[in-house]
Amino acid sequence: MTALVIAEHDNATIKGATLNTVTAAAACGGDVHVLVAGHNAAAAAQAAAQIAGVAKVLHADSEAFAHGLAENVAAQVLALASNYSHILFPATASGKNVAPRVAAKLDVAQISDITKVDSPDTFERPIYAGNAIATVQSADATKVITVRTTGFDAAAASGGGAAVETVQATADSGKSSFVGQEIAKSDRPELTAAKVIVSGGRALGSAEKFNEVITPLADKLGAAIGASRAAVDAGYAPNDLQVGQTGKIVAPQLYIAAGISGAIQHLAGMKDSKVIVAINKDPEAPIFSVADYGLEADLFQAIPELVKAL
Repeated sequence: MTALVIAEHDNATIKGATLNTVTAAAACGGDVHVLVAGHNAAAAAQAAAQIAGVAKVLHADSEAFAHGLAENVAAQVLALASNYSHILFPATASGKNVAPRVAAKLDVAQISDITKVDSPDTFERPIYAGNAIATVQSADATKVITVRTTGFDAAAASGGGAAVETVQATADSGKSSFVGQEIAKSDRPELTAAKVIVSGGRALGSAEKFNEVITPLADKLGAAIGASRAAVDAGYAPNDLQVGQTGKIVAPQLYIAAGISGAIQHLAGMKDSKVIVAINKDPEAPIFSVADYGLEADLFQAIPELVKAL
């Protein structure tokens, strides 16, 4: 049994989600190989070779992989699929774009968003916004899996010594082309990788108040900024900051929820955080049921006082 992890990278470095996926692959038993499909991505392949627990890195280099187009990456995975019992992707926007294409072409059932490996053919995954855990057993010869990265510790990024093997790159499918991208730039940590997150909710009342109250606290803590869906829908924060079932799944060391009531969809995205602090003036707010520390107070008074104390 050998597992293949599809690496996420920027052609120079490996993204953190790949490290969690390697841990999940190792739990499936057998060797772990990593596929780096990119353009001028030798540096990323070398970085993948340093990941602890990786036995081999497959490096497919082609201009067709420069921007990670799903059709092209899926074709490359399919060209290698017969050698593997498990094919694992991080459950990110990229992984969830490629994995279903691979599963469909292999005519197998995709196993989505796993949080635990019970055995090589049995996995656990959350359903109903995390309120129940389904145990899924697969009889498929090849298991195509997406991994909820918050469910697994990250493998060490250094200490490994895997061999890098160049594989024949598949041709450009011609089904899609890269037009352009607009990337939000920030000096703050990336939301899904941050150790501290300060999130604001609808109670902040406006985009101006959101920035006025949340930003100073995040600055003091060196934290990423998150938001509830209600805050995003109201235009207080951009949608790339949304935490929750329909946003980003996070599990930082510290999560501070300010003015967030705690709708089930939001809790599904952050309840794996190590320490949760809730600030809300409603004593009945559901967020308090998952909080390690709860402060029943007006956030417009409590947060500035907290910033001063820091």
